[in-house]
Amino acid sequence: MVDLRLEYPRPQAVRSEWLCLNGEWEFAIDNEMVGIEKKYFEKEHLDGKITVPYCPESVLSGIGNTDFMNAVWYRKSVTLPESYQGKRIMLHFGAVDYEAHVYVNGKKVGSHEGGYTPFRFEITDYVKEGENSICLYARDDVRSYKQAAGKQSPKLGSYGCFYTRTTGIWQTVWIEPVERGFISSFFVDTNISAPSVSLRVRTDGAYGETLTVKTSFGGKPMGEASVTVKSEETFLSIPLAEAHLWEVGRGGLYDMTLTLSGGDKVDSYFGLREVSMGADGMRINGKVVFGRWILDQGFYPDGIYTAPSDAALRKDIEDSMALGFNGARMHEKVFEPRYLYYADLLGYTVWGEYPNWTLDIHEYASIGDFLPGWIESMERDYNHPALIGWCPFNETWDIGRGRQCDRVLADVYRVTKALDSTRPCIDTSGNFHVVTDIYDVHNYEQDPVEFAKPYARTAEGILEEPNFERTDVYRNRQHYDGKLPIFVSEYGGIKWDMEADNSAWGYGASVTTEEEFIERYKGLTDVLLDNAEMIGFCYTQLYDVEQERNGLLTYDRRFKFDPKIFYEINTRKAKIEEKDEK
Repeated sequence: MVDLRLEYPRPQAVRSEWLCLNGEWEFAIDNEMVGIEKKYFEKEHLDGKITVPYCPESVLSGIGNTDFMNAVWYRKSVTLPESYQGKRIMLHFGAVDYEAHVYVNGKKVGSHEGGYTPFRFEITDYVKEGENSICLYARDDVRSYKQAAGKQSPKLGSYGCFYTRTTGIWQTVWIEPVERGFISSFFVDTNISAPSVSLRVRTDGAYGETLTVKTSFGGKPMGEASVTVKSEETFLSIPLAEAHLWEVGRGGLYDMTLTLSGGDKVDSYFGLREVSMGADGMRINGKVVFGRWILDQGFYPDGIYTAPSDAALRKDIEDSMALGFNGARMHEKVFEPRYLYYADLLGYTVWGEYPNWTLDIHEYASIGDFLPGWIESMERDYNHPALIGWCPFNETWDIGRGRQCDRVLADVYRVTKALDSTRPCIDTSGNFHVVTDIYDVHNYEQDPVEFAKPYARTAEGILEEPNFERTDVYRNRQHYDGKLPIFVSEYGGIKWDMEADNSAWGYGASVTTEEEFIERYKGLTDVLLDNAEMIGFCYTQLYDVEQERNGLLTYDRRFKFDPKIFYEINTRKAKIEEKDEK
């Protein structure tokens, strides 16, 4: 039986009353893109059926069409509960890939561009008593070079490190009634030295109402504050009675409730923690934490971009922690909010990335294709304590018609720091750096002796470029200045194929025995653990994805080896650091 993902989709801003629209929708593929002209949005029915929130490429959607789909249509009949009368009605979409147009009862209510971030429309004036028609039209073209699509294949089938595409709805759709004045969004910052939480709260229609924020920890009140709403943004700060730090591997979350005197109420949470970068590495709450990160691409064999259950999101994190990792690069994708909720809960650090692959950035004008979605993703995820850094781009190869426009990377970095000065930002993971807080490189050399050579003189401020000095094409594209923190943010990728599929691949020469795999893994990882200049590492990858068989788990999430072996290898340095502190 298909899990319809009926859990509340936005754990950082929960309202008690809502209507989940996941489940069966009517569906049509519109490759000729004639649906608007033929007014599909006025049709009483569409011919096909699909299970939302799964994309039509997935098995769980009931369709499983992996061909290119230029455009798709969705339709669902909805009757609103009587309790919604007299309230403002909000229609929410967690994510729709890529360009979405929404109609209610045959009338257009709005559009959104970008395949990874949530959007909503107020439909109060469009709904009626009884049955209502909700219709969505989505266009998608990963071959345009003008949309961020991450690892979605621009060819008909999957190949290399490109996988099955996602078209249309792939996160929860829901309706939410709100009061005349309601809390639209809010941003949280914390101070650990004088324990407190500060909020910037956006409201809509709430002028003159009283905003009250209450905090607690483990059911015990920690502090509250009230203020009169006088503009669209309201600021307040709350001293906390006790300091309970959010810690790596432990978590630790305060509960928080935001209430408007007009009746709107939102339940939330936050973590008391600070992130900083020093000469000795990344500090969380003033303590140096060595990053034992792993690459997580957020793909599932049956749901593609959408986890087959809420439990599956948590299990990916728990499996990673069982292997000795304390975090992940959420790679080339903006993950579901509930994944980040579990990261917050479990104390699992993550890097926020954006799916920049397939986007041509050789001209400055392309910043317009990137920046709106990046800003939306930052605003969505800003409050998560587990998110310890931003990385807007990954491996900005010269896709399309020319070399990367360095000004695009520089300005995106500046915008990122302007929106969030509390976290470090890597401009582009691996290459080609322009302006960055951390100098990271990718290195898939499989011989530990050769792997160590580029980093042998990092203490002297010398770091060779193993990936870019091999050919004249990439020579002199970036240089390490000897001052920035460094880490190898992709390495390993050792192939171990449980299915013995000749079409599968991994990096370097394949190993032939489990012992050889473990020996190579340990040899490569020890190089990074033993280099005092490294602030962390990121192994490729947590689980196989389709034809790429270099995960420590299979694609269906079975451990390939005893996880305790990798836990001992990965946590060796952490144990030494803990002993030194004592």
